[in-house]
Amino acid sequence: QVQLVESGGGLVQAGGSLRLSCAASGRTFVGYAMAWVRQAPGKERDLVSAISWSGITTYYSDSVKGRFTISRDNTKNTVYLQMDSLKSEDTAVYYCAADRLGRNYYSTRGYDYNYWGQGTQVTVSS
Repeated sequence: QVQLVESGGGLVQAGGSLRLSCAASGRTFVGYAMAWVRQAPGKERDLVSAISWSGITTYYSDSVKGRFTISRDNTKNTVYLQMDSLKSEDTAVYYCAADRLGRNYYSTRGYDYNYWGQGTQVTVSS
């Protein structure tokens, strides 16, 4: 059973920073891409960043490019999302997602990920 546990959310002022973490457990994660997907109240889920298992390839949506940085530590089965220059529109529940997509691949489609965490709330006050 794959388990993903997010942490690091909270309340921050606009312009501030937060670092989210997602720890994976339950099996070996070789070849697993991981992604961060957020959902704001009343809106659909939006995949904002993804990273291949190797870490060589990464993706950022236009809304976060230049402000967010995704990284991973495969020795700890953990993926991180460093969020800088936060804006009020970044307010959402942030979910970690994972699935086995190959060493150098990720997907920008949320439905390609079958394992999800419970989410962590990020609130940015203006």
